[in-house]
Amino acid sequence: MAPQDHRITLLGKPGCHLCDDARTVIERVATELGVPWEERDITASAEDQAKYWEMIPVTLVDGVQHDFWRVDETRLRAALTS
Repeated sequence: MAPQDHRITLLGKPGCHLCDDARTVIERVATELGVPWEERDITASAEDQAKYWEMIPVTLVDGVQHDFWRVDETRLRAALTS
């Protein structure tokens, strides 16, 4: 699967400094590899809040949880290129 065939989703909330850090890493990797990504505010969904509140930021790759709390740039890049 080519990198651009993947999709990254960042789950976070406003005012979260770890989310800001995760966004920076995701933007860098996604831009470099041409991977689309989106950010979802968990405070807009009761289901997301119940599932992810203690883990944000959460990174999903193709809808599957990949990382939480911190985004490991090397690990993210490997998931998108292997």
